[in-house]
Amino acid sequence: MDAAAIRIPMSRNQQLDAAVARERGLLLAFIRRRIDDAAEAEDILQEALYELIAAERLAQPVEQIGAWLMRVARNRIIDRFRKKRPERLLDAAGGADEERVLDELLPPADGTPETAAMRALLLDEIEAALAELPREQREVFIAQELDGVTFRELAERSGESINTLLSRKRYAVLQLRERLQAVYEDWLTE
Repeated sequence: MDAAAIRIPMSRNQQLDAAVARERGLLLAFIRRRIDDAAEAEDILQEALYELIAAERLAQPVEQIGAWLMRVARNRIIDRFRKKRPERLLDAAGGADEERVLDELLPPADGTPETAAMRALLLDEIEAALAELPREQREVFIAQELDGVTFRELAERSGESINTLLSRKRYAVLQLRERLQAVYEDWLTE
């Protein structure tokens, strides 16, 4: 019998080591296409690999390691984007937070082609979503976000209470976030 014909089965640890060695470069490239910061990308990679080892230790073996790692990495990326976009419509005192929500909905303009393309796509989606909003919500959002009008000024102009205007803007922002979430998820899975 030929020595090449005799195969010694690999242990599960050896299988994991081989899979990690095989998938590491692809996984890091996947993450780097979505995260510009090399250190942050490496952190996400390490988190995904750690979760793989944790699953194995809990006797929950992963069959499709490459696909599983990609899904974990994508989820970690989404989590990081969510952490960077906290909800800020009302301050602790219950008054208006005059910060602009539009800045929160868009990735920062860092000059990279990927971010510029994402901003353009999101601006198109925001424009389409604004067109679908009820007129009152759209007008409050545009006046406050794009024209820089304060809620107090809007209340004086329209005769509506600040709380009514805040409520209209809140519904507009919720609609925009819902619409943009699908765009973000599509972008992150490319």
